Amino acid sequence: MSIKHFAAGCFAVAIAALGAGGAAAQDTIKIGIVAPMTGTSAAVGREISAATKLYMDQHGNTVAGKTIELIVRDDASVPDNAKRLAQEMIVNDHVNFLGASLTPSAMSMAPIATEGKVATVVMVSGTSIVTAKSPYYVRTSFTLGQQSGIIADWAIKNGSRKAVSVLSDWAPGAEAGKVFEDSFTKGGGQVLETLKVPLNNPDFAPFLQRASDLHPDTLFVFVPAGQAGTFARQFAERGLDKSGIKLVGPGDIVDDDDLPTTGDTMLGVVTAGIYSAAHPSKLNRDYVAAYQKATGHRANFISVGGYDGMHLIYEALKKTNGNTDADTVIGAMKGMSWESPRGPISIDPRTRDIVQNVYIRKVEKKDGAPWAVEFATFEAVKDPLKEAAAK
Repeated sequence: MSIKHFAAGCFAVAIAALGAGGAAAQDTIKIGIVAPMTGTSAAVGREISAATKLYMDQHGNTVAGKTIELIVRDDASVPDNAKRLAQEMIVNDHVNFLGASLTPSAMSMAPIATEGKVATVVMVSGTSIVTAKSPYYVRTSFTLGQQSGIIADWAIKNGSRKAVSVLSDWAPGAEAGKVFEDSFTKGGGQVLETLKVPLNNPDFAPFLQRASDLHPDTLFVFVPAGQAGTFARQFAERGLDKSGIKLVGPGDIVDDDDLPTTGDTMLGVVTAGIYSAAHPSKLNRDYVAAYQKATGHRANFISVGGYDGMHLIYEALKKTNGNTDADTVIGAMKGMSWESPRGPISIDPRTRDIVQNVYIRKVEKKDGAPWAVEFATFEAVKDPLKEAAAK
């Protein structure tokens, strides 16, 4: 027997030994989150950790008579680390829930969540296929398709006809580009070229220069959270902020965590996003103020994925009266709806994906700082790739 198959067998035996219903009888319910706290995507882990802890500070650590314990482990953006940590938390820490972050890590954890029968909340990944990888996955983040198709339609309606795509070279980038191109070409536009930027240690400058040389009227850009500041600087260095080319994309390129450092570079940029710290609801104003006080920086779309992930777990436990059996919990989560700092959201009972508003936003200066200000709303948007596949 190979070492790989032997290890898998040991994991299965360990899981069986725990017993499917054993966790339900415990007085403490453990939530294990795997996120990058170090490395190139450390900002993602920081946001998720801060938001989940803020939720517990605001709502207490007791649900349905059970004490909630939060465990956060650093995968350093390495998928193999995420898989190992998920397995260790199930077998050694006896966690009742998992939280998954970036797409590669979420994909690697899916078999572990399935075999261990552990309800898992996808708090960051925006890749459509992720929730299909395990029946125990439920998403509180977004899908890139929800945003990319909408911004393509907006661009066409506002005169765009020739676009160049600049995309980070990984699954979310490919998905964002595909949905944008499908919608843009359907509306009568043309994508002149798609330029793929290495995910790690990105240098956008040569790709932006190539895009400029193609003379498009529109530049569609997707970069992951944490890279928007670098992109903004290099965009300005190439003079593209004054070139007349429209810069559009999903909300990631004007991440609230990066915007305060971009100066005037991103002013006027239009994006389709699921959250802005400038969202004008009282609930969001209170959330932004509490997050600023707790962390010293602005709340962003990553943080609300973690905040709403904790809300989903808490409310599901209330419905199950503290029962953590994964099938029971997932059943409770399906169809759940609530008011988030981002607006009204719900869990699609068929796909276990989030259904939410997508906002068209323009970067404007308020009180001396740039903010993504919403000016149009597309209500209750589902993942377009799953909806198309179901037809």
